[in-house]
Amino acid sequence: MPKLWTETIETHRSQVRDAILENTAALVAELGLRAVTMSQIAEDSGIGRATLYKYFPDVESILVAWHERQVAAHLEHLAALRSRAGTPYERLNAVLDAYAGICHDVAHQDHGVEMTALLHRTEHMAGAERHVSDFVRDMITEAADSGEIRVDVGAEELSAYCLNALAAASTLPSRAAVKRLVSVTLTGLQSPA
Repeated sequence: MPKLWTETIETHRSQVRDAILENTAALVAELGLRAVTMSQIAEDSGIGRATLYKYFPDVESILVAWHERQVAAHLEHLAALRSRAGTPYERLNAVLDAYAGICHDVAHQDHGVEMTALLHRTEHMAGAERHVSDFVRDMITEAADSGEIRVDVGAEELSAYCLNALAAASTLPSRAAVKRLVSVTLTGLQSPA
């Protein structure tokens, strides 16, 4: 096949997949997980049911793919913040602030209890959590090596401290409260007097 033809087909498939993912998430948010059917998804996506089944076997697999895409975007955002200019501490601050913001924003989206339970028990979440933990641990090591944060506690423990503390952002009512939580968490990384 000519290259242009292949690229056009791949672009079309990607657009169809994106439409399926977005329409499914919107339908589940509106109707609830158990009320959404493959027929509704196909209709809202502008494709036939047979075409939909070529992409996904069921509603749950569509939602898992949608969630994997969301998680990947969050991880890319954190990686971009880590790559910015600045001291290791400044980059760590930016990453922890963004992580807390993600925790807050995700918790305040109305996906329903069923969808949240489905998505957070999947294996990709465990992998993403390990990735973030290792990512933050490495950033803490860099900041400690540069003398910007405490060295009397190991990077692994400090990473767990930060991520567990910032997970509380999911329960906070505002972004201002999230900023305060990040500030308190960063204070815990400072060297003892």
